Amino acid sequence: MKIVVGLGNPGEQYQNTRHNIGWLALDNFLGDVSWHENKKFSALTYQAGEIIFVKPLTFMNNSGQTVQKILNYYKLLPRNWGFLKKKEADLRDTLLVIHDDLDINFGEWRLASESSSAGHRGVESIINHLKTKKFLRIRLGLKNEFLRQPIPADKFVLQKFDNSEKERLKDIFQQLNLKDNPFLK
Repeated sequence: MKIVVGLGNPGEQYQNTRHNIGWLALDNFLGDVSWHENKKFSALTYQAGEIIFVKPLTFMNNSGQTVQKILNYYKLLPRNWGFLKKKEADLRDTLLVIHDDLDINFGEWRLASESSSAGHRGVESIINHLKTKKFLRIRLGLKNEFLRQPIPADKFVLQKFDNSEKERLKDIFQQLNLKDNPFLK
């Protein structure tokens, strides 16, 4: 079983915002599928064979709650004694998280593993809940000329993509090419 999580925020006001690029990446990859609202996980889920795609509904800063619930439910988190989780469990063959990154230029992406959250609160939540950094992450860049202006990062990521950015997203997702990602094979 593999879990692919696209980070974002629920609600119409957050659709097509920069912070929801993880959700947009999943939508682009999967196309028009029927997402199932799973209240047990506080998430929208879609299962394709042995892969479960997830859009947490807990809001970005609490994404770790959803990820931990799913990994626990499918018994994908190693345990030592009862409910005590093993620290630094290696989940690189189990968990892939797709999220926005302000330190990377818009149009670029990077694969990461075993790195800090770099201030991304959704990733930080996942690290804190799972007690490990050993999972795969696709970091999708957001940095552009607007970020150089005096606008707080939290306001910037909650803005909607402008028309030129929306056009570029198609190319970005095509370059990302999740269909050929070894994790999904």
